[in-house]
Amino acid sequence: MKHIFTAAALVSALAGCASRPPNLYTWGNYEELVYASHASPGSIPPEKQIEILEADFHKAVAKDERMPPGWHANLGYLYLQIGRVDEGRHELLNEKTQYPESGVFVDRLLANLKKN
Repeated sequence: MKHIFTAAALVSALAGCASRPPNLYTWGNYEELVYASHASPGSIPPEKQIEILEADFHKAVAKDERMPPGWHANLGYLYLQIGRVDEGRHELLNEKTQYPESGVFVDRLLANLKKN
C-alpha cells in the first residue's frame, strides 16, 4: 500500500512538471533588435527593424498572442525615426492602451511630438 501512494505521488509530481504555464507574451526578435540597436547603433537600419517587428506581430496575431510591454513604443519610435509620424503616434497610443502603466512615459513622448 505504501508503494502505491509513493507511485501516485511521483506520477502527480511528474505530471505537474510536464505542463508549463503559457507565456504571457511572444517576444519574437524584439530582444535581439533592442540589444543590437544599443550595442551597435546603426547596425540594423530602422526600416529593417520595422520589417522584422511587423513580421513578428503578424505571427503573434495569428497565434492570438500578445507583444510584450515596450514593444509598441519601440515600433512607434522606429516609425518616428523614418518620418512615419502618424504610424509612430498610433503605436505609442497602442502601448498606452495595452499597458496603462506606460501612460506617463507615452504622454511625454506624444507631447514632445506636438512641439515639433
